[in-house]
Order: sequence, then structure tokens, then C-alpha cells
Amino acid sequence: MNNESKRLRIIVNCAIFAAITAILAQIEIPLPLVPISGQTLAVGLTATILGSRQGAIAMIGYAAIGAIGLPVFAGFSGGVQVLVGPTGGYIVGFVAAAYFTGFILEKTKFSIPWALVANTVGMIITLLFGTVQLKYVMDLTWTQAMAGGVYPFLIVGLIKAFLSSWIGIIVRERLIHAHLLKNNHKDAA
Repeated sequence: MNNESKRLRIIVNCAIFAAITAILAQIEIPLPLVPISGQTLAVGLTATILGSRQGAIAMIGYAAIGAIGLPVFAGFSGGVQVLVGPTGGYIVGFVAAAYFTGFILEKTKFSIPWALVANTVGMIITLLFGTVQLKYVMDLTWTQAMAGGVYPFLIVGLIKAFLSSWIGIIVRERLIHAHLLKNNHKDAA
């Protein structure tokens, strides 16, 4: 495969996972300050399947298409106002979460146990970014920000971390087997 084909495959993979994130973002359970949505599940799947670099690129793409106004964020919202609003820190955190989740897997092994560790770290990163922005935008105390931006998401976050690990590793293995994803890492998927 030549370099042009490789680049095209990377662009297509990143675009597909940005679209999956946009779709899963519409599955949401409303809460007082921050809704529970399928976005973080998509971030975990993206990083588990694509790895650090492509996972982060996919999340940058997702944030960018939302920033220009396409309704891809939770609740069919979009625009820069979402990124600078109370919940925007979570979306910005998706980029770092995808990168570090994929990075951990690349440095260890693409396996369900390691993916669970990596996705748990990714969940913590997302919650950290989101809570910091929530606190400052809403002028909350740290206790209020944690109560509204972290505690309601811990159990559901661990469930999503498990699901994205389990589903992500299986999908990754199948994509590699079908020659739709290249395995560039020391451990076979």
C-alpha cells in the first residue's frame, strides 16, 4: 500500500469514528448540570480501536465539526458556545482521553484487561477536564463541581470503560483480520 492509500485510510478511519461519536452523543440521560451521554463510550471505542494518534485526530475532528456549528454534540447541539460553555471541558478532554487511552494500549498490550485500565484513565482525564471548566464557567465551588460533574458519572463511566474495552478489542481484532486496520504494535490484537 502506498503512502497516499495509507493517508486516505487514516482519514477515513478518523472520520468514521468522529461520526460514531456524533451518533452516540445523541443517546443521553439528562441530569441537572451535565447529561450522561454516549460520547464517552465512543471516545473509549475510538482510542481502543485506533490507538493514540488516530484516536486523538478523530476526537479533534469531532470537536471541530461541532465547533463550526454542526449539531454533533449531545442533544443535537453544536457551535463554539458549547465548547466554551459549562460542558465544553468534557469535549476538549476527549482529545486527551483518546490520546492517553491509546498510548497506554500501545505501550502495553491491546487486550481487554489493559483496555479497561486505559479506558478508566481516559474516563478520569475526561472528568478532570470537564469538571475544571464546569467549576469556572458556572462559578461553582470545587465541592459543587465534583457533585455535578464527577460523582454522577463514576459508576456509569466504569461501565462504559468496560464496554468500550470489550467491544473495542473485539472490533479491533476483526478489523485487523479483515485488513481494514493495520496493526502497528508489538502485540497482536
